[in-house]
Amino acid sequence: MPLAYEKYLKEVLIDERALQRRIAELGAQISTDYANCEDLMLLCILKGGVMFLSDLSRHILVPHVIDFMAASSYGFGARQSSGSVRIDMDLRMDVKGKHVLVVEDIIDSGYTLAFVIKTLQNREPASLRLCALLNKQSRREVDIKVDYIGFDIENKYVFGYGLDLDERFRNLPFVGVANLDALVDE
Repeated sequence: MPLAYEKYLKEVLIDERALQRRIAELGAQISTDYANCEDLMLLCILKGGVMFLSDLSRHILVPHVIDFMAASSYGFGARQSSGSVRIDMDLRMDVKGKHVLVVEDIIDSGYTLAFVIKTLQNREPASLRLCALLNKQSRREVDIKVDYIGFDIENKYVFGYGLDLDERFRNLPFVGVANLDALVDE
């Protein structure tokens, strides 16, 4: 029998309608900002950014390419950042001379994104910006400039819409707050 997400859901933080409305707004703003750009690359940070990238890409009217990178400061099943970042999968395209927009699901401590940004800067893109669906400013330990923010959220453990709860429930069409008591029971 499939595991029901309701057991782990304390509350819906951002419903599907609000997510899609904000993503459309971000896409319109990015389209305006990159209107004269012929070499835009959307760089999705895996795995959590995939759903956001897919929806955001459809709202960006500027021609663009897509590539992926997997970077992590969390171990498998870990719920706390280790602070030690690694690249698990590097991108396939060269970013040199391209306008790169990093698409991320959530920025928490900032360690992962700081590492990714530094790595990309060393590869000499024409420009480098960051778009995050969720921003937990209160948890930031590393200063990160975020150019496009979907939602500023409080320090709550969230899942759904690409964000996992122990690798599950990424498929939910909303962002929910985890019921930590249910997680302790496992």
